[in-house]
Amino acid sequence: MDEFGPVQVMVVGFEHPKFEGEVLPELRRLKDLGMIRLVDLMVVSKDDADEVTALELSDLTPDESSQFGALVGALIGLGADGVDGAAEGAIAGAESGVGLRGDEAAWSIADAIPAGTTAAVALIEHRWAIPLRDAIRRAGGVPLADTWIHPEDLMLYGALAASAG
Repeated sequence: MDEFGPVQVMVVGFEHPKFEGEVLPELRRLKDLGMIRLVDLMVVSKDDADEVTALELSDLTPDESSQFGALVGALIGLGADGVDGAAEGAIAGAESGVGLRGDEAAWSIADAIPAGTTAAVALIEHRWAIPLRDAIRRAGGVPLADTWIHPEDLMLYGALAASAG
């Protein structure tokens, strides 16, 4: 587990996509700095005629995908059925790997978006957090909760507070 950092699931919708070659270079820049690793990215577009196109990318090698899948499978199995479940889950996870792979995932995303839109689902490993996590563990700390607070969340909070006052 120490090899992998926390993984964020990010889902982004684009009503009128303006892809001008900025997003992927920024992901690559963050990867090159060692800050993140793109576990998986699936971008699904549905045109006005409901035709679906999908693009998938990952920074993981097949071996890393298998290792990550084994870890995820073991943790799910441990929670479901203890040590025996962890062993079975690790085997199943290693065989399937990790990610959003396949036509089934693309069609599932496509079913959720209206015609003329695009959705991106990314699994982003936060590599920068590994040394911080390790330092917290060495100090005897355990995670109790975490969440992301976006500027929009603070604006919404302000609007709600103003309307309540």
